[in-house]
Amino acid sequence: MTITKERKQELIGEYRRGDADTGSPEVQIAILTSRIRGLTEHLRAHKKDFACRRGLLMLVGRRRRLLDYLKRVDPQRYLDILRRLDIRK
Repeated sequence: MTITKERKQELIGEYRRGDADTGSPEVQIAILTSRIRGLTEHLRAHKKDFACRRGLLMLVGRRRRLLDYLKRVDPQRYLDILRRLDIRK
């Protein structure tokens, strides 16, 4: 369900915008997407885990807010991150 330190570093390396970038919206969205996919797989096996479902919905909401911000600030970066992460909109 959680992502490992190594996986998080891979995501940061792949989606960062500069050498010292660890917190840009693209990086945060990529990390949240990885966590969302892990929780989705968990919920497929454990359908009655409602605490996990609540956490998943909170992560989806946080990702949605970041995507809305990115769309408002720079629409091209928004479209690029949707395409790279294969997120439906």
